[in-house]
Amino acid sequence: MRLLSFIFLGMMLLSGCKKDPPNPPGKAVLIEPAKNSECTPVQSSSGTNSLVRFRWQPGDYSESYEAVVKNLSTGNAINRVVEASTITIPLEKGTPYSWFVRSKNTQTNETATSATWLFYNPGSQTDHVPFPAEIIAPEPGATVFMDVNNQVTLEWSATDIDNDIESYKLYFSTENPANILIASPGANQTSQKVDVTSGIVYYWRVVTSDALGNTSDTGILDFKVY
Repeated sequence: MRLLSFIFLGMMLLSGCKKDPPNPPGKAVLIEPAKNSECTPVQSSSGTNSLVRFRWQPGDYSESYEAVVKNLSTGNAINRVVEASTITIPLEKGTPYSWFVRSKNTQTNETATSATWLFYNPGSQTDHVPFPAEIIAPEPGATVFMDVNNQVTLEWSATDIDNDIESYKLYFSTENPANILIASPGANQTSQKVDVTSGIVYYWRVVTSDALGNTSDTGILDFKVY
């Protein structure tokens, strides 16, 4: 009986010495530049760049942040790591950008990624290129079920600061890059059903056009059908 008591006491001591796992960092909440807007630079040079401030609400248990700002015209990204919840970055004028923030801490390899917002860094232009369409479904890289008609619905949304989106071109194919134009819906149609086959990977992209002929491209997206 005494032996059992010692064993039980040892187990209690061991369990009491276990450390709680570290808390993973929480997602930052973006504040500025505002979503789908034209930003207000904090400083404008006489050259091709202006200084843009990025600000976000800190995530719980976060020690540092990686701000990722992508030039949507070139596809090039700028990565900056800071401990504060704000940073200023020189950006090219008259250019659309996307940005998000990745939260980190040194106690864990886990990270948390904020939402991704789009904005326009103003220049001397009087009209704006539409932002690339935002994909709603299927999510890039997802595996999805087809419906009873052996179809999948492609869904997207799009924004233009000038509010003059006119049409879309939808490309869809089993080959990469997707180069078969299957539909040219108007501005009010942001979904399209497509015929699919189980076990196949499909590639697609959306090109957005405005009233002045400016266009933007989502780039190639893919999904697989169960």
